[in-house]
Amino acid sequence: MNKIIKNNVSWVGKVDWELQQFHGNEFSTNHGSTYNSYLIREEKNVLIDTVWMPFAKDFVENLSKEINLDEIDFIVANHGEVDHSGSLPALMERIPNVPIYCTANAVKSLKGQYHQDWNFHVVKTGDKIDIGNGKELIFVEMRMLHWPDSMATYLTGDNILFSNDAFGQHYATEKLFNNLVDQCDLYQEAIKYYANILTPFSAILRKKLDEIIAFGLTIDIIATSHGVIWQDNPMQIVTKYAQWAGDYQENQITIIYDTMWNGTKKLAEKIAEGISLADPDVEVKLFNLPKSDENDLITEVFKSKMVLIGSPTIGGSILHSIAGFVHLMKELKFKKQESGSLWDVMAGSGESTKVLNELLSAAGFDVVNEGLKNSWNPDAEQAELAVAFGKTIAEL
Repeated sequence: MNKIIKNNVSWVGKVDWELQQFHGNEFSTNHGSTYNSYLIREEKNVLIDTVWMPFAKDFVENLSKEINLDEIDFIVANHGEVDHSGSLPALMERIPNVPIYCTANAVKSLKGQYHQDWNFHVVKTGDKIDIGNGKELIFVEMRMLHWPDSMATYLTGDNILFSNDAFGQHYATEKLFNNLVDQCDLYQEAIKYYANILTPFSAILRKKLDEIIAFGLTIDIIATSHGVIWQDNPMQIVTKYAQWAGDYQENQITIIYDTMWNGTKKLAEKIAEGISLADPDVEVKLFNLPKSDENDLITEVFKSKMVLIGSPTIGGSILHSIAGFVHLMKELKFKKQESGSLWDVMAGSGESTKVLNELLSAAGFDVVNEGLKNSWNPDAEQAELAVAFGKTIAEL
């Protein structure tokens, strides 16, 4: 359980290799995750966060082997969400009077979830606590990154930023440090985490990054709440976040569709062909929605400069799978990409293009044209029209 982070700071969290879904079933965690808890032992002994409730019994038992629980001077709750605070009830049964330092919103969150009136001490940005040996904890509120109660904690002397959900990833590893894991997997999970969780708060994040930089803090380690700890060149992930929080785009067009009898699939493939013929440099990615991981698709949308969405018409509208995915994009407030639509009609009614364009516009996308309309299964002529449509998309 105990892994030394630096000097008197240890990781005392939990690696969850089996986790496959997070936030209910809203987020796929194909690489598992970690719940990072930290123990600081100076003149004051401080526990920063706990782990998810299913592991509470083991967490408290293991922690008691690392330190006499009565010797914990206080707990810092950077965030009240259950994956961070879930072991607090079991721990507080053992040490009920130990102070918990958190934001005012975290008091509401923790009371609302656990219905306990623990010994709360409210802190705000800039507040400090002396923990001895010349070291202090400095608190920085991180409101809406990604909950109203979120904050980060900075340890002077060791120059560690306990960043909470910012800069994390859902990535299970025993190696724990960023330079010891597969870099491709790490950055894919990092951008997936940002795209699916933090995208709606990009404007807030930009301001918060500026605020943290303005403090003039030396940051040697970024100790996240999930995934690896950024020990080697930790500011690399801060640089990435600054890019992702801006108008981030790669030279990519993503096509996402669902289909009933493969008509939309054929059109999508021909559109992709047309885009590539007109612009060989652009990366075109094509996804059949029901056969894809939605959170991975959201990551592709996040990276794209244009997104094409396709559905057949059914019941005078579109397939519910596509409607749900567009709603997910709306929730995440993607407002920088252009979009288009394509469809095939199995009964000639043809409402799906209009419905899709309205939904995409409402989701914050700039709809660049009326879309490609096609009746029945595309023949050779209609396939060529789809190729031509793809070329037009590339020119746009």
